[in-house]
Amino acid sequence: MEKMLLKSTTRHVRIFTADVIESELIFAADKLTIDLDPDNEFVWNEASLKKIYERFNQLVSEREGRNLDDYELRRIGSEIEVMIKQLLQKGFISYNPECRVMNYSMGLPKTNEKL
Repeated sequence: MEKMLLKSTTRHVRIFTADVIESELIFAADKLTIDLDPDNEFVWNEASLKKIYERFNQLVSEREGRNLDDYELRRIGSEIEVMIKQLLQKGFISYNPECRVMNYSMGLPKTNEKL
């Protein structure tokens, strides 16, 4: 019997129990794949991406041996969402002005100007 691909989707993080092979998601019970910021809402730099991927790998490692069910995937996604917000608030990433829809999902940008 073929296993079903599990996924967890938050606003900026999608996690799949899959591997990417030739641009296709292929079920893999022992592998998690992250799709970060699929709507390109943020402008990323290599250092920020590295922090996110390191944290993702750490969260996955902490769950080694556990059943990777919907609940665990949602917890990982939620923790990555928190990290994205922290990076935005500290100015390590910024909103992408070229994004299809500017909804400021992580809060309004901070400016030094008084409104």
